[in-house]
Amino acid sequence: MSQTEVQIVIGGRSFDVACQVGEEQYLHAAAALLDTEAQVLVSQIGRMPETRLLLMAGLMLADKTAGLEEKLRASEEKLAASEQMVAALRNAPAPQPDRVEVPVIPD
Repeated sequence: MSQTEVQIVIGGRSFDVACQVGEEQYLHAAAALLDTEAQVLVSQIGRMPETRLLLMAGLMLADKTAGLEEKLRASEEKLAASEQMVAALRNAPAPQPDRVEVPVIPD
């Protein structure tokens, strides 16, 4: 498969990155996530060496990713418990109908 060169901007700095043809939109999306974190750092700290900027932005993204993975794991556990409850209710025998007696009044 052939490669193409894509220019991305992170923290106000341009980088030329190679990717497979057809994967440009994924690269731009990933770069946008990294740029969002880099812009936070630039606004708080100001200019810094690009290696440090990229390292810190990458660590911030990794922290967010770890938090989302934990939420996902908790949601999957909750879903599994709910599915077990639904399956147990479906497999349970039907409840006995309530018996209601109505007095009959003679004509």
